Amino acid sequence: MRYKSQSVAWWYFAVAMVLFGLQIVFGLLSATKYLGPDPLLYILPFDVTKTIHTNLLIVWVLTGFMGATYWLVPEESRTELHSPKLAYIQLVLWTLMGVTAVIGYLFRYGTGNKLLEQPLPHKIVIVICMLIFLYNIGMTIRKSGRLTTTEGVLLLGLALSAVLYIPALLHYENYTVSIFYRWWTIHLWVEGVWMMIMAGFLAYLLIRLSGVDREVMEKWLYVIVGLVFFAGILGTAHHYYWVGVPQYWLPIGGFFSALEPLALAAMAIYAYAAMRRGGVKHPNTLALHWTIGSAIFALFGAGLLGLAHTWPSVNKWTHGTLITAMHAHSAFYGAYAMIIMAMITYALPGLTNRPQNRYSPLGYWAFWLQVSGMFGMTLSFGTAGIAQVYLERIMGMGYLDAQLKIQVHFLMLILTATVFATGVAMFIYDFFRHRPQFNVITDEVIVDDPVDAGAQVRTGR
Repeated sequence: MRYKSQSVAWWYFAVAMVLFGLQIVFGLLSATKYLGPDPLLYILPFDVTKTIHTNLLIVWVLTGFMGATYWLVPEESRTELHSPKLAYIQLVLWTLMGVTAVIGYLFRYGTGNKLLEQPLPHKIVIVICMLIFLYNIGMTIRKSGRLTTTEGVLLLGLALSAVLYIPALLHYENYTVSIFYRWWTIHLWVEGVWMMIMAGFLAYLLIRLSGVDREVMEKWLYVIVGLVFFAGILGTAHHYYWVGVPQYWLPIGGFFSALEPLALAAMAIYAYAAMRRGGVKHPNTLALHWTIGSAIFALFGAGLLGLAHTWPSVNKWTHGTLITAMHAHSAFYGAYAMIIMAMITYALPGLTNRPQNRYSPLGYWAFWLQVSGMFGMTLSFGTAGIAQVYLERIMGMGYLDAQLKIQVHFLMLILTATVFATGVAMFIYDFFRHRPQFNVITDEVIVDDPVDAGAQVRTGR
């Protein structure tokens, strides 16, 4: 850790890990309800557990983004954070908002707008937290007088995430109109500006872990940002197919949704090229696993599986089925959960007493159990979704009758989800088992792309 204020990141990561664990608990609980009987039916029905599961996902990912940014910006700007105190105030407000929102969902207190169920008072707190965050980061960069391309792309993604939350603050009496504008927040987050945030983190990690030239990596960033703006924005139309909008959205959604995987393919190529060109072997190989894994799994889950069911002639059959769950789980995990865990794994040696080059087998077990478990979950959702489409939409079977026929796939889902949850539990345990130790390491010479001292000696830096 080069700057004392980077210690803020550990507390954000800690909160994110607790929320991640809770998300997995409510996800497993939701899956078991498909098998029945449900002894918690009148205490924690499916709509409540699923609401908490999906909203915890959004909150913990954003918490991870904030923590990773508070780690990255001081290093890129070569200065302390503008105000660590503001960062802690923001974290307290953010955590209180998350806790009270979950308690509210238990008592059916929410808007009912999927993924944006937070009541208005909670949304106002979210806005306040985002303004504090952007102000703190912006003032840090301004104070330093140094803005790298990596930092700029990350900051642009974060700022646009805040702007795109505005439609979520508005209330619409007509549910169809509400659904239409909801995607201005959700789609443009997860298939638009969040991809820019991921690209910023990916660039930062690859520069440091592979030793590849910064200029080469940042040229790739321009390609990815261009693809995100070109395809991601108009690709929102694939959510408009069946909500009563004019028919011209069908070809627009189909064409630009087909282009969306290009940005993810660019990221995967970008990561592979970095490894091929890099001349430095960084000792933190576990962080490298998470980094490369994120690029590859994002291409698989968000890119290929997304394309597999967003073409209009296919989506008319798969829309609103478990095929969507197949795509959503693998996409969120690959693109966002894995890149956050990559940033955490990279930063932890600087935030704890853990040596850079000594990761226990537990960390690698956590990685492989999560990847294999999520791959199994993806297959389980996919096979269940295909059977559901055939039984319900081709054979005309009723929803509940079809659910009885596909229960075997939910047994597979719970089995693979248990493998995944074991990997998550190992990662969380591995995070907390090393106490925070915020020692600042001051070097006589700060290189542009710092790697460990041993690697610098080996490469003659």
